[in-house]
Amino acid sequence: MLNTNEVNKWKEQLPLIEKMISKEQVLWLNPLLESVTTGISKTGITKMQVQDASDRLERFASYIKSVFPETIVSNGIIESPLTAIPKMKAALEEKYGIQIPGDLLLKQDNILPISGSIKARGGIYEILKHAETLALENGLITIGEDYAKFAESGFKNLFSKHKIAVGSTGNLGLSIGIMSAKLGFNVTVHMSADAKKWKKEMLREKGVTVIEYVEDYSKAVEEGRRQADEDPTCHFVDDENSIDLFLGYAVAGERLAAQLKERGTTVNEENPLFVYLPCGVGGGPGGVAFGLKLAFGDHVHCFFAEPTHSPCMMLGMMTGLHDGISVQDFGLDNKTAADGLAVGTASGFVGKTMEPLLSGCYTLSDETMFQLLKLAADIEGIRLEPSALAGMTGPINVIREHIKGAELSTATHIVWGTGGGMVPEQEMNLYYGMSRN
Repeated sequence: MLNTNEVNKWKEQLPLIEKMISKEQVLWLNPLLESVTTGISKTGITKMQVQDASDRLERFASYIKSVFPETIVSNGIIESPLTAIPKMKAALEEKYGIQIPGDLLLKQDNILPISGSIKARGGIYEILKHAETLALENGLITIGEDYAKFAESGFKNLFSKHKIAVGSTGNLGLSIGIMSAKLGFNVTVHMSADAKKWKKEMLREKGVTVIEYVEDYSKAVEEGRRQADEDPTCHFVDDENSIDLFLGYAVAGERLAAQLKERGTTVNEENPLFVYLPCGVGGGPGGVAFGLKLAFGDHVHCFFAEPTHSPCMMLGMMTGLHDGISVQDFGLDNKTAADGLAVGTASGFVGKTMEPLLSGCYTLSDETMFQLLKLAADIEGIRLEPSALAGMTGPINVIREHIKGAELSTATHIVWGTGGGMVPEQEMNLYYGMSRN
């Protein structure tokens, strides 16, 4: 923890911190943003690694299609639609008194197959990669064979001798738990106090061991990592530091590029792309943003969105301390209805990786998220969980600040709808009723 003198030093050096401590909704623009060419060269992560992840997901498509029938329509590829939301755009313009030039689109990861959230990207990918590694090492398969074989009993017998563990606020746990259990692994999800009861129950119904903690996300991860380190048969999915998770998310870049091309949307200097990603510890939005930078270069501008009570990534990046500080150091309580974003300390790996690539971060209140949740349901018929609405005020923040290119009528704005597909109707109705508007 930072001592009082260190906290006061940062408050003097960065006046925006005082507003964050007061839980104001703020926007921070990254002064260390560089060109993609120089920025990516500093990360140590390559386009070839992302392509390798994409190829692996293609290899597993036949297996995914065979065990998850909902993916038959996409031929075993786990992907979400890109949806125009013109009514929501008009409602935002009226609500905030600002014109949003160009198109407003929603990337509907809330209806991703299997687990209904962005975590189906990185989480499922990491488990598939681990399963492939074990199968190759044990001579059960060779690259080039039909991976539908992974559904056979010999594979399940192998995986039953191995364990998977993860620390989660909920959605990553669902993705890891569902995929691991389907393959035959013994899986344990360490869940923080703010994780929803229904998520814990759903995992237990699928044969997953759930361990609950009274502390927040960081404690769940710490304890999960410690227990996994003591067991050589256990693979720990580390949301704070996993390159495999990051690469699984990054595949979204090439896929979004294909979707935009299909709808006739051009992205270049004259037609910039702005993408707004809800951010918790950072793995999901960081990986997606990295993939977008590979796909669109300097023509895409990525922003992370965080709750006013939990702006861990913004604090980490603006101070340069990354995982060396927490929101609690500045008197913030890390209490938010956006459970997937209730993280006190950001991933140092993601913060440092995105330092030269991220355009900025902004915060919004729980009340704003609930208002937007009701609005999206009423006028677009789209039901998202609270955290998935965090990206919706992105265009308003960007346009208010007159960020270069944001005022162009040819800009495209994409809100990443990160989750909600697995939320029980009764729970979603409670969310809906929380709006005061």
